[in-house]
Amino acid sequence: MPASKPLTVALLVVPEVSASTLYGLYDTLRSAGRHWQLMHGEAKPEPPFRPLVVSRDGQPVQLESGPLVKPDASLADAQDATIVCISTLEVPPDESLGDRYDAEAAWVRACFDRGATVASACSGAVLLARTRLLDGLEATSHWAYCDALRREYPGTRWHPERTLVATGDDQRIVMAGSGVSWHLLAMHLIARFAAPQVAMQVARMKLMDLNAVSPVAYASLKYTGRNADLAITRCQQWAALNYAAAAPVTQMVALSGLPERTFKRRFALATGMSPLEYVHALRIEEAKQMLASGDAPVEAIALEVGYQDAAFFGRLFRRKVSMTPAQYRAHFGKLARRLAAATSPPSPPMPSAATPRSAPQAMR
Repeated sequence: MPASKPLTVALLVVPEVSASTLYGLYDTLRSAGRHWQLMHGEAKPEPPFRPLVVSRDGQPVQLESGPLVKPDASLADAQDATIVCISTLEVPPDESLGDRYDAEAAWVRACFDRGATVASACSGAVLLARTRLLDGLEATSHWAYCDALRREYPGTRWHPERTLVATGDDQRIVMAGSGVSWHLLAMHLIARFAAPQVAMQVARMKLMDLNAVSPVAYASLKYTGRNADLAITRCQQWAALNYAAAAPVTQMVALSGLPERTFKRRFALATGMSPLEYVHALRIEEAKQMLASGDAPVEAIALEVGYQDAAFFGRLFRRKVSMTPAQYRAHFGKLARRLAAATSPPSPPMPSAATPRSAPQAMR
């Protein structure tokens, strides 16, 4: 149940922070125990949370996305925070933070060591991982970041398919996965530190869906980051146009002009995938587009993207996407139709039966 005194939630801000996640967390936590009572004419109780935006020195931070954020406190002024949140960071997945936020990472670690719960949303895991608190633990982040994080922090078990992970001592590390799954993080914190019914009230007020589809279903399997190997880039370009060709890996080896073992080694180094995994990713991605945008049978789509065996295609699709092809079509086909309807011009009104479309010449 809510504590007698609001719990301080420190929301860390650095220039790369996403304003929508930062203030989404701020407003959601602040609304707990308040908005539901307001809508029902009840007396507002003491709020369970006191969110504070915190920067290194407490000075305004110009976000790279444009807004100027005026923090409530500095790191030194927020050392007693019960909860520390790292919001989404708008940094390229394959770009290391280096040591530029080591002061923030050390502060997060110190707060944890004093007993605080530490949380990250989406790509905020990039900064949380820098604390080394995740070593040997389960973790999640945005699907586009997990491969790079896995390479930089191999001692952590990264799960892009999970929307929420609670781990570490007394589960005091909480991580939300891709995109807007930050709202699941907010609900988790409200349920844990206030009460489950308070979290449900917030979810109902804000129309939050707590039954999220796995983030992997939204992922682009073709993401590979930057690639400076021109021979491999040429093969990737060929594969994008010829993924359904017979023996595509053999043809890429020939196109590269490299010995097969050298080609496979350089391909994996450049893309993070084996050549065959890369071809599967291209095929599955194309199949996803076809499933969402049309009504062709699954068997026909399998054949179109290069699989003679529809059953094998179905198993591979489910392993890669965490949904069957039919489930993917049901979910994303509906979404695609809704988006198409939202961008289509409105239909002209039908003429009324009582009003002729054109009057007879004699009556004009």
